[in-house]
Amino acid sequence: MPDFSFELMHGRGDGKIICGVDEVGRGPLAGPVVAAAAIIPHEGLDPALMAQINDSKKLTAKKREALFPVLTSHCLFAIAEASVEEIDTINILQASLLAMTRAVRSLSCTPSHALIDGNKIPKDLPCPATSIVQGDSKSLSIAVASIIAKVTRDRMMVALHETYPAYGWNKNAGYGTSVHMSALRDHGPTIWHRRSFAPVAALCQEKGLSSDFAEQA
Repeated sequence: MPDFSFELMHGRGDGKIICGVDEVGRGPLAGPVVAAAAIIPHEGLDPALMAQINDSKKLTAKKREALFPVLTSHCLFAIAEASVEEIDTINILQASLLAMTRAVRSLSCTPSHALIDGNKIPKDLPCPATSIVQGDSKSLSIAVASIIAKVTRDRMMVALHETYPAYGWNKNAGYGTSVHMSALRDHGPTIWHRRSFAPVAALCQEKGLSSDFAEQA
């Protein structure tokens, strides 16, 4: 389970402001990539609440939804995204890092240090940073960020489902499930599809459609 080990290593015990940063949405075929930066207050959280915090992927959707309002009311946080156009232009890795930078820069205070999930540190952060592989299962701050980012993006995809119901985004969040792939073949890609991703690019080629985002809207 995640704890404060990395936060304490970088000065949380001395009053420094440590934020955790995570992103969700690298793998889906559709939708933006979303990042969150989260700062757990120095007084901490209720122990019973902290015992429930974990990597968002290890929690059920119901549990994430239950934790979201509690975490967002007790922690300082910011949410940012990189668009489908940016993903197709600079690639998904760079778009993910860009979303992380935007999230940290959107915080209402500048952190002393940022803990980044993964093995890369985004550019242009306003503070020093440390990357932590599988950080969302090791750092409480990153785990909180992962929950906030995941719930936010899932809600985005549910909202988009209302306009594009055939693709099943309310259940698959844009991932390439059988329902999603079947709808892609039947209806073609939307402006929310990542045309730089192989399954979408292949479909565009098959149907004689452009894979250039700039020519879609």
